Amino acid sequence: MTRKIEGIAASSGIAIARAVVLNAETYVPVRSPAEEPEREVERFRAAVRQAQGEIERIRASVEEKLGAEKAAIFEGHLLILEDPDLIETVEGQIREEAVNAEYALHEVAQTFIEALGQLEDEALRERAADVRDVSGRILNALRGVQGGDLSQLAEECVVVASDLTPSDTAQLNLAVVRGFVTEIGSRTSHSAIMARSLDVPAIVGAGAGVRGIPAGAILVMDATEGVLLVDPSPEELAAYTEKKAQYDRRQAELRQWAKRASVSSDGHRVEIAANIGKLEDVQKALDNGAEAIGLFRTEFLYMGRSELPTEEEQFQSYKYVLEKMAGKPVVIRTLDIGGDKELPYLDLPKESNPFLGQRALRLCLERQDVFRAQLRALLRASRYGNLKIMFPMIAVLEELLEAKRILEEEKTQLVASGVEVSETIEVGMMIEVPSAAVSADLFAKEADFFSIGTNDLIQYTMAADRMNETVSYLYQPCHPSILRLIRHVIDAARAEGKWVGVCGEMAGDLTAIPLLLGLGLHEFSMSAGSILPARERIGSLSHGDWQSLSRQALSLRGHREVQSFVQQQLEGGIHA
Repeated sequence: MTRKIEGIAASSGIAIARAVVLNAETYVPVRSPAEEPEREVERFRAAVRQAQGEIERIRASVEEKLGAEKAAIFEGHLLILEDPDLIETVEGQIREEAVNAEYALHEVAQTFIEALGQLEDEALRERAADVRDVSGRILNALRGVQGGDLSQLAEECVVVASDLTPSDTAQLNLAVVRGFVTEIGSRTSHSAIMARSLDVPAIVGAGAGVRGIPAGAILVMDATEGVLLVDPSPEELAAYTEKKAQYDRRQAELRQWAKRASVSSDGHRVEIAANIGKLEDVQKALDNGAEAIGLFRTEFLYMGRSELPTEEEQFQSYKYVLEKMAGKPVVIRTLDIGGDKELPYLDLPKESNPFLGQRALRLCLERQDVFRAQLRALLRASRYGNLKIMFPMIAVLEELLEAKRILEEEKTQLVASGVEVSETIEVGMMIEVPSAAVSADLFAKEADFFSIGTNDLIQYTMAADRMNETVSYLYQPCHPSILRLIRHVIDAARAEGKWVGVCGEMAGDLTAIPLLLGLGLHEFSMSAGSILPARERIGSLSHGDWQSLSRQALSLRGHREVQSFVQQQLEGGIHA
């Protein structure tokens, strides 16, 4: 009989193959006395060195295949191997208790893993998986056994595991691995992020039901819905085989939109841009027909390293993106650190509520040494393309004015020293804070453009942490309150002759797109993979019709009513 398991769709796609089961048994070392503790310490150190060599090889392989930003995960693993809190504690336990290295390592690592797993900060909780990965690799070295090498898989399969470490995911043999499913994990776990980069279908967080999947069982994995079928019936297998064929045909059909303009059925032109976080993302954006970069998250240049990037490093990165886009607009956001994004080397004080604390531009205005170095790099790079600079997390007008003052100071000094700087740089701001949205008419007199960061605007408007599962129902992009704020921002900008974009997830939401089009949004910026479906949707819509329909949606009572309203209009033929 078919068994159905549901989880989190972490990376879209459909896979049908036999199961390869990993992590079926967990090795727990037995405590045994060490007659010569120093010899055990040396065994441990040798195992650490072996693990370092293995991780270095994986890091180099990932950097070659996926780029430096994805390889930064393994820089973090190498830092764990140098962490005195972990390494010296293990060595101390070996000496003080005169026990074998395997047992000491397991006990200390479990203490770290449990402590990290209880933290409120999701980014820090994810570190537990890194410690588990690294300690397991050292343990294998101590035991003289090889870990599961997923690069050696030879037959088509779906990988089933309690969890997949970043090392595991990086070594997947993509010639045969059709997807993977894990018992634990979230959309933000490292393995899920890497699955999306590798374009491998993945379901994570599928629960304890995963443990009973036998090796060799036929699996149907629908990672568009987060559904896994174990030993499907012939009828189910036939149905999903057809669904997979339809999915693959659909992906191929969408390619026709890569070279088309973003124009509604009645001739209204908008701009579809891509959000990027690393240099390797630029080509993917261009391949999917991006007309601009609507958001370059520069914080990724600062993350996964032990010190600040130099001004020259930043200059080279910005120059690369601008040149690669060949005159197309590139909106580069200044450093947005804080909340769930940390830079340990800045040694910032812990805050009880970091999402409402000293983050983004607030931090930059405090740490002007960091801010000014980035601004100089941006200004120096500006002559290589169509640069637009954007400041994040602005709540009051004084913050925007101060940021512009500092930018102008750095520009004046560079020009005075003979450095060429573009004279056509637009300087804008993100609308993420309700106070900025409500006061958009005042900000529009000072900013050249707005980009609405709907992810934060929604959570701040609803007073609901979007990472908190218990209040996730309040993450409602189509709620009339959000739509009214967006309309107000667009109307305020239009009155001053300024343009408005959306760079949050809402920009690629196929239900929200008709509303945003009707409200007069100029630019839709999204992940590269969302561009083609979004352009197709816009091409099917009448801008004139949705101008009036969007205004009607503002008077509805809630998120679900708005969604139903939009769906009814689309199904009723209000397209062209």
